[in-house]
Amino acid sequence: MSEQVDVIAHIHAKPGQEDAVRAVLESYVAPTRLEEGCLRYDLFVDVSDPTKFTFVEEWTSMAALEKHSQSPHITAGRPLVADKVAEAAWVQKLKRLV
Repeated sequence: MSEQVDVIAHIHAKPGQEDAVRAVLESYVAPTRLEEGCLRYDLFVDVSDPTKFTFVEEWTSMAALEKHSQSPHITAGRPLVADKVAEAAWVQKLKRLV
């Protein structure tokens, strides 16, 4: 049985703050892709609403995902977007069935 964990994370910027939020989210991508256990880490923006961002992630294990959440680039970025998001991020941790 695989430990792999897939993640869908939605981030909603306040109107007018989308460029600032996007810059921080984009800064996460390169260092995260180098993290041990990262299989996929892609950032998307909604084609009809530029304030809505989505990460699609794949991790080898829950432990790798938990370590990622404490990585320096993630912890440094959180306060930079805290007052620029419309709501708390909506995150799903998923186990692939087939």
